[in-house]
Amino acid sequence: MLFKIIPATLRDLNALRTLEDICFPEDAWSLFDLVAVLTFPGVIRLKSVKNGKMVGFIAGDPRPSQGFSWIATFGVLPDYRRQGIGRELLHRCEEQLSTPRVRLSVRLSNKNAIQLYRQEGYQTIDIWEKYYKDGSDAVLMEKSRIE
Repeated sequence: MLFKIIPATLRDLNALRTLEDICFPEDAWSLFDLVAVLTFPGVIRLKSVKNGKMVGFIAGDPRPSQGFSWIATFGVLPDYRRQGIGRELLHRCEEQLSTPRVRLSVRLSNKNAIQLYRQEGYQTIDIWEKYYKDGSDAVLMEKSRIE
């Protein structure tokens, strides 16, 4: 493994902003949302670093009162995909989430991400029509970790 996964902090704001703009050109989070995800208590925030550069990021938001956690945002720069970085980020984040279920939403058109999530045990539980700014649908997926 030629990359490290370590906690992300507010010092990663500019790198995260760049990653969001590249990975989600239509839906990049606002500066306010990025500061929030990097500072809100309880949020799991991990980055993947390769050659000193942030190449991936994931944030998990535990919601124990609802019985599940949200993967709030998750992206890997295009040049670093299909190297196991995303899968490892997802595993590490899930390990730190204490809820029996984990949910996420993904663009219906993002077939590669949906395939990864299915391989990792996520199942489609709903379609949110016109969820994204451009009117695209989102797939709501959930992984149950109840033994």
